[in-house]
Amino acid sequence: MDEFEIRNIKLSDAGEIQAICEEALGYTCTLSLVEQKIRSLDDKREAVFVACKNGSIAGYIHIEKYDTLYFETMCNILGLAVKKEFQKMGIGKMLILAGENWAKENGIAYMRVNSGISRVEAHKFYKHLGYESEKEQLRFIKKI
Repeated sequence: MDEFEIRNIKLSDAGEIQAICEEALGYTCTLSLVEQKIRSLDDKREAVFVACKNGSIAGYIHIEKYDTLYFETMCNILGLAVKKEFQKMGIGKMLILAGENWAKENGIAYMRVNSGISRVEAHKFYKHLGYESEKEQLRFIKKI
């Protein structure tokens, strides 16, 4: 693991992030959209960390401060993805720990993550790291 560095995202990472989103998460997105999203990150509310090896990105985590009226402030994992060739090497765990450290530094005591029902391996990963499944739910989206 010493070969991997965890650092904040840079605009120049956009191309690799786009490829990881498509390969590991199955989301088709354009380079310009990823660049726009990186430019608009609000560092008071969110962070993106990347895991790098020899200047190439192996994976990333996108987290945000998450508030509701019914629970203490949480840190929500918006995205966690690792390139296939780097999976099962501890990169995901390193990224989760970076997110948890960011949360602690920002006075946040709870982490939250949603994971698709079909992502069985991801569920095992989160459980292994101490995350507990509290409920099953459906996600609804409407284009307006």
